[in-house]
Amino acid sequence: MSRAADRFRRFLLPGLAFKAVIIGGGYATGREIAQFFLPSGPWGGLAAMALAMAIWSIVAAATFRLAHAMGARDYRHFFEALLGRGWVLFEITYAVFIVLILAVFGAAAGAIAAATLGVPPLLGTLALMFAIVACVAFGNRGVERVFLWVSILLYATYAVFFVLILSGTGQGIANAFRHAPAPSGNWASGGVIYAGYNIIGAVIVLPVTRHFRKGRDAVIAGLLAGPLAMIPALIFFLAMTAFMPGIADAVLPSDYMLTRLGHPAFHILFQFMIFTALLESGTGAVHAVNERIARTGAVLGPWLRASTALAVLAPCMLIADRVGLVTLIASGYSALAWALIALYVVPLLLVVVLRRRPAAPLEIAQ
Repeated sequence: MSRAADRFRRFLLPGLAFKAVIIGGGYATGREIAQFFLPSGPWGGLAAMALAMAIWSIVAAATFRLAHAMGARDYRHFFEALLGRGWVLFEITYAVFIVLILAVFGAAAGAIAAATLGVPPLLGTLALMFAIVACVAFGNRGVERVFLWVSILLYATYAVFFVLILSGTGQGIANAFRHAPAPSGNWASGGVIYAGYNIIGAVIVLPVTRHFRKGRDAVIAGLLAGPLAMIPALIFFLAMTAFMPGIADAVLPSDYMLTRLGHPAFHILFQFMIFTALLESGTGAVHAVNERIARTGAVLGPWLRASTALAVLAPCMLIADRVGLVTLIASGYSALAWALIALYVVPLLLVVVLRRRPAAPLEIAQ
């Protein structure tokens, strides 16, 4: 392996995987940004995003460092060490998280298919479901390739999007910030809630932290994870400020903006990028379930991995056919955020502050 490839896997891959888990559903479509940041206005939204990014970096660095020290490569063993018998509570919370985010991903894929191709939403949901099954069937290496290539497509597309936004609505963005008041109100609450339910991504991506050589690698990768995950969201938020207040109620803010900008060919490319973002997010979430099963000693070949993925995806994504994207995000994420902060972030930071290392379970001790 070349030195560049080794450094990529140690320092950047975990952050790209973290971004992959976060960006799906409402982030890629802009729906989460409209829900948690736009109500605070341009400056308040920026402050909330900076707060969320700082929380991600700190918690991801602490998570990767602790997991590396314990030899934990899946969420169950990490929480067995962190919470003791209380790990079961996290397992239940994670099950709720999986149902919610996969339903959101399915709803988003259906909305994209309907808006772009004019087909029934269920077809978009099914296309995403079977694409995720195909990706997770090949284990860690297949999933890591998905993270790499989708990330390249995603960052390149967002770069072009930002150029088009500046050329088409740059003055609108400038006016939005020029006339907006300083941050006030509940901007911090939006940042904490958004960071809270998304920070679970740091545990979901533990399988890709197998490339760390020492604790320093884990800390650097964790600190980079926050900016890597937030940069596309920042670009999206800046663009959305030019379309306030009408964009706040759009089911697909991305489609709302692209329709008004013109550029039909790029509109289709952007929607395809969103679909691939949903794909990598769903792949990361379901792969974590497969790895949790594999770490119990079960041998998971491609067919068994695919079958497990389908068993998880089908009931969750069928919910998407009955509940809309906006409803799912508005009703489920806030409660989930506070549960994850209580079960994960607070115990983790107490361990860091008290400088106590949880004892690793025997089956994963190094």
